[in-house]
Parts: sequence; structure tokens; C-alpha cells
Amino acid sequence: MTRDPEGMGGAGVTTCNVVAEESAEAREGRSGLYTTGDMARLTGNTLRTVRFYEEAGVLRPARRTEGGHRLFDDRELERLKLVSDMREAGMSLEDVRSLLELKERAKSGGEAAKTATAALGELLGSLRTKLEVLTRLSTDIEQTVAQAEACSGCAETELFPKRCNECQKLLIRGPVPRGLRVLWGMPAESDAAKPLEER
Repeated sequence: MTRDPEGMGGAGVTTCNVVAEESAEAREGRSGLYTTGDMARLTGNTLRTVRFYEEAGVLRPARRTEGGHRLFDDRELERLKLVSDMREAGMSLEDVRSLLELKERAKSGGEAAKTATAALGELLGSLRTKLEVLTRLSTDIEQTVAQAEACSGCAETELFPKRCNECQKLLIRGPVPRGLRVLWGMPAESDAAKPLEER
């Protein structure tokens, strides 16, 4: 699976990750450095993504080959891994760039540390909130999939599709998870406990 920056993907877009094989001399000449293709392969990104980050100033090549190809060092590889994770977590490119540049904008080490602590603390809080949501959603979807399996062989015509909440094949498995209630148009959990005539 490869990553593509926000707004760069789309239907019909095919990104080529094939990198031409290098000669032994070329590899020797860039010892310890990484090509754009290396960076893409080692971080699960596309070539297009790596080029995009370089053009946006997020990545800085250590140097270029005689043929004009960009070469990156270990620090930039680690930088790209962090950027990729932050983007995957939902951070905007501007927020990522702001974090990466905060030390350069500071007038002292103390100011840089205070700014970084505040920014990272805010990011941590946001990530924890998202983690709670993702955990809750993951559990709900897992339960929905498990319970929906009871419907895989359904040939019911009397209860389907309006009265699935009365189906014993579903109810015997316990409380119907939120996902299935919503997808199947079933009563909300608070309504499910009411007599049918009161719903």
C-alpha cells in the first residue's frame, strides 16, 4: 500500500513507482544516500508524494547527481517517515510544516522547547481523541460484521426489509450494534426497549 498526499490522488490516476536499475558505479557514487525511489519504497509512499514534499520544502535533498537526480540522507528519510505518519493521522501539510520549522523560527533554545512542548501537547491531545473514536468505531464495525453474518442467508419476505428488528436470528446474538441498526434502518437502542406500539 502506498501513500499519496491529500488532493493528489484520484480516479484514473496511476502513479508509477518503478525505478530504473542503477549501475554499480552509480550506487557507489551515492553511498549512504537515497534516491527519490528509495525514499518512496522505504516509507510506503509514492514517487509523486516524495517529489511533492520536496517541492513543498518539507524534504531537502543533500545533493544532486550529475544527472540532476535528488539524493537524500538518513535524516531526511527519518523526517519523511515522521511526516508520513503525521499526515496519515490527519494533520494538514501546513500544520506539519509549522512543526518542522518551529525551531528555525525560535530565537533561543528555551523558546523553541516551549513552543514545541505546547504544539506537541496539543497534537497529542488530538491524537488521543482520534484514537478513542477509532477504537470505538473499530469495535462497532467488528460487532456489526459478526452480527450481519446472520443475515447472509436471509430469504425472509415477511420481516425484510421493514421489520428486521423482530428477526430472531439477529436478536439471538444479543444487542444489535449501532452500525447494523443504522445500516438496516432499525430502531435506535433507546427505542428498542419500548413496546412496538410505542415506537
